[in-house]
Amino acid sequence: MLVTDVLKELGYAALEAVDGRSALPILESNTRIDLLVSDVGLPGGMNGRQLAEAARQRRPDLNVLFITGYAEKAAVRRDFLEEGMDMIGKPVALDALAAKIREMIGS
Repeated sequence: MLVTDVLKELGYAALEAVDGRSALPILESNTRIDLLVSDVGLPGGMNGRQLAEAARQRRPDLNVLFITGYAEKAAVRRDFLEEGMDMIGKPVALDALAAKIREMIGS
């Protein structure tokens, strides 16, 4: 909810899902989506990386921003991130989150 609030404050339209599985119908729709923002750890049996893979099957050029409390370097070392993906660690300062979102969306 915090990310949704930040996106709206920045002037972006934001769609929200409670878990990865409920995000799939949104990602499969014709709705314009410029950036997928997801926690790495999600409830409901699908993690953020699995969600990103499913999203990119439908939208191959979709940028993905992961927010995580896990060690960033450990995730990156395991080839967690692909082209068009980035990660920001928790706790995240709102101005840093806003800057990363603007960078990834391309203003």
